[in-house]
Amino acid sequence: MLFAAKSAARKRAEFRAALRSGALLRFPGAFSPLVSLLIERHGFEGVYISGAVLSADLALPDVGLTTLSEVAQRGRAIARVTRLPAIIDADTGFGEPLSAARTVQEFEELGLCGCHFEDQLNPKRCGHLDHKSLVPAADMVKKLRAATGARRDANFVIIARTDARESEGLAGAIERAKVYVDAGADMIFPEALHDESEFEQFRKAVAVPLLANMTEFGKTKLLSARQLADLGLNLVIYPVTSLRLAMKAVEQGLAVLKAEGTQALLLDKMQTRAELYELIQYEKYAQFDKDIDNFKP
Repeated sequence: MLFAAKSAARKRAEFRAALRSGALLRFPGAFSPLVSLLIERHGFEGVYISGAVLSADLALPDVGLTTLSEVAQRGRAIARVTRLPAIIDADTGFGEPLSAARTVQEFEELGLCGCHFEDQLNPKRCGHLDHKSLVPAADMVKKLRAATGARRDANFVIIARTDARESEGLAGAIERAKVYVDAGADMIFPEALHDESEFEQFRKAVAVPLLANMTEFGKTKLLSARQLADLGLNLVIYPVTSLRLAMKAVEQGLAVLKAEGTQALLLDKMQTRAELYELIQYEKYAQFDKDIDNFKP
């Protein structure tokens, strides 16, 4: 009730332990606290909070327009309600190295378990679009050193994302990843790799945990969890899946409502009132009020 019955520190420690286990961790994207509850209920290992999704939910393109406060507060709302670890997209760190340091401390304070920084120049763009521009690796190193030096909980996971696959090739992306590991990154997120072969080459070259992005309609072939596990990946995110499912359902439902003048034909496609109340533990809140009202000195 109100907050998940597990502290942020415990979630971070368990997340670190899970990364060491060698098992593939599956983190679907949550665009709201309610979605994170469903992710937990369906037995996934964690929750991912996508910067692209937060931008889209504000009807903005993913070009670095969201602010640290907007992202951090949405992250806090999502992480608050679930027992699962939540990691969040920090874009380019919302500024220079000092801003990256502040970003880590804000996310720690608000209950997140990790974040990733990318090596794009602003205005940044979705990792599966063309013509991305990258900062020099030395500049990314400064941000990573600032970020890792700023954390107060050693279990908070710093992830370095590289978008170099397109502009510098696979070899260039691997070289950047090695430099970022030397700068203190706990995990590498190689964005927009094409297929199994490229993941396999990355796995052989980089010793720290690797994150795979299985986003739809992008440059990366959609691989199953079993395939990713066999390739030695440690964590997979499905960043936009839940938003795309929700938006298509809303789009189709509104079309029916407009055409029919009633939602009666849509009831079997809806989460019921009872299902929603059960998910948010409505009965526990009602019992809390009843216990307070029945108090006798």
